Amino acid sequence: MKKIFTILAIALLAASCNTLDNLIESPSQSTYADDVVFANYTLAEYSVYGIGEIVGHTNSYRGRLHLFYGMNTDIETYSSNSAGTDDSGLDAVDDRIRMSEYNSTPNDTQMNTSTNGYNEIVTGIERANLCIQGLRAYGKVDSDKNMSYLLGEALTYRAFFYYELIKMWGEVPLRTEPVNTSTIYLQKSDRDDIYKVVLADLEEAIDRLYWPGEATQTTRADRMNKAFAKALYARVALSAAGWAWRPDEGKVGTGNLGSLRLTKDPELSAAVLYPKALRHIDDIYTSKTASLEPSYETLWRKFNNSEHLTGTPEVLWVIPFSDGRGRWNYTHAYPHTKGGPWITNNSARGGSSLPTANLWFKYDKNDTRRDLTLVNMQWNGETQAWELRGAVNYWFWGKYRYEWMVNNPYNGGNDDGIKPIVMRYSDALLMGAELAACTGDLGKAQTYLGEVRKRAMAGKAATKYTAVDALTIGAAGTDGNGMITDHANKNTILGAIYQERALELAGEFIRKQDLIRWGLLKTALDEEKADLEDLAKMQGAYAAYAAYATERTTDDRTFKTYPLYWRENHAAQKIEFFGLDADQIGQTPADYTVAEPNGWKIQERYISSEAFRNTTTGAYTWNYFYRNALDDPYPRSVWPMYNLTMSTMQGALVNDYGYAQF
Repeated sequence: MKKIFTILAIALLAASCNTLDNLIESPSQSTYADDVVFANYTLAEYSVYGIGEIVGHTNSYRGRLHLFYGMNTDIETYSSNSAGTDDSGLDAVDDRIRMSEYNSTPNDTQMNTSTNGYNEIVTGIERANLCIQGLRAYGKVDSDKNMSYLLGEALTYRAFFYYELIKMWGEVPLRTEPVNTSTIYLQKSDRDDIYKVVLADLEEAIDRLYWPGEATQTTRADRMNKAFAKALYARVALSAAGWAWRPDEGKVGTGNLGSLRLTKDPELSAAVLYPKALRHIDDIYTSKTASLEPSYETLWRKFNNSEHLTGTPEVLWVIPFSDGRGRWNYTHAYPHTKGGPWITNNSARGGSSLPTANLWFKYDKNDTRRDLTLVNMQWNGETQAWELRGAVNYWFWGKYRYEWMVNNPYNGGNDDGIKPIVMRYSDALLMGAELAACTGDLGKAQTYLGEVRKRAMAGKAATKYTAVDALTIGAAGTDGNGMITDHANKNTILGAIYQERALELAGEFIRKQDLIRWGLLKTALDEEKADLEDLAKMQGAYAAYAAYATERTTDDRTFKTYPLYWRENHAAQKIEFFGLDADQIGQTPADYTVAEPNGWKIQERYISSEAFRNTTTGAYTWNYFYRNALDDPYPRSVWPMYNLTMSTMQGALVNDYGYAQF
């Protein structure tokens, strides 16, 4: 019969481990026709579940896509960038490092598999197409609200998957119907054509989906809802109208290197899309179906404790892993060197990604996000204590913590059950602020930005941030250049949004796509490299530390070094540190003396250029945000089609962007 047999079988097989509470026992029959499956709500719902089943596959979001794509930005880095290599060794590095440094290749060992992330997403799209076709034909979607909801969910999945393909691979083949013998081997479509389908899918889906909490289906954040679809529309619109490295016009699928440019399609211009996207954000705001968690810390405690599925109105959608799938904290939590109370099998886990070393210094000291987002510690299983981890180049993500995983503790295996957040309400508010600013509504932009900043400051006075109501419109407009002009000017609305998205969403790996669409990827990375060098050498914005630094000589090199005081606070499950805030520079803790240190220890070489220097090669790590033969991250900001995928396509696919051909 039709391919629905496959998708239904997958959905039924997955039912026993699916996270959704309303799954029922599988029927014994395994051979239903489409007119039976999509006329029955339970069977149709199983089929829609089957679309999302692909996210749990190892080379899909479980162990590759969600962990690799977001590196390296001005706030997030891979922990092993160019470890043990020198400037001549472009090919002598681990493929995970190559991917993070914008230098992936078609034979990448992490991705060049028959089940690589591209193939997995395409499988998800095929399942979505089968569901969309079946529901339209047999689901009575215009009279049955629940069947209509399922169609909206399938459309949103297809839109999400195609957006992800464009984000990671640029131009790809476009299919809106199930594969048949004449459409197996399709060539790439221009991304503008794909964007139009994605936006149209979301427009239809929005009308069919329920608001969060409006129906049983949307009481959990692992089901699609209207607020998420509206926010996703805004995210897609900002990318479609934004900058990207694209093949030259008419050259898609010809091997063309391409250039950094905006779309030339008038239907996808910012002037057309931004007002539509802003209306969707306005709808979310006025619906009151989503809201910010009052406390930033409470939000992340709920996340780690798997309460974010039902326990917070801020989370709009998550990757729907089962409770025993996914490697989020496994990868991004701060390090545990051995097992402890939270890792039962004595494993060492966490610390594979890092905040940039200067990110902590970009926050105001009163910003409640700073010390929650960033920690400079590890759990030492030998001493059963928290301790300082290295020097200033070793910060980690404090948002992600094993010790907060109470409801679903981590057992130390290869999966942790954490369900990564795809969209938060704060992200939607900041997109709304950007859209409002670019369409000339400064007041609305200030309102949306102010909602996010108000929570961040929690009633405390800001000492570094310009007051939201004092921000000017600056260069904001719909010509695509506003953020390029204003990103470094914190007195303008776009400059403030540029900063706020970094501080609010750090460690959620959204930044790379932001920088790409703003036309700032290379600029931001070059500015970051320069700022890190200033930090390491205690110059520029960090010159105040130099007055209290000492000089050290190693291997005939003299460098400055600045100390940090730290001590464990076991009850609070953290370390305390002193000496980095502006009013602490050169000072000692109030309760510290040499005779009575009260637990304080001194890390003598905390800030120094040596912290960033590879001891084997002498290279400084700030030079490795991107490293490829083009000396530019943009042409490699999209991945190649990998060889094992190309080998099955009978020559229909060609790698653009200057990648080697299969």
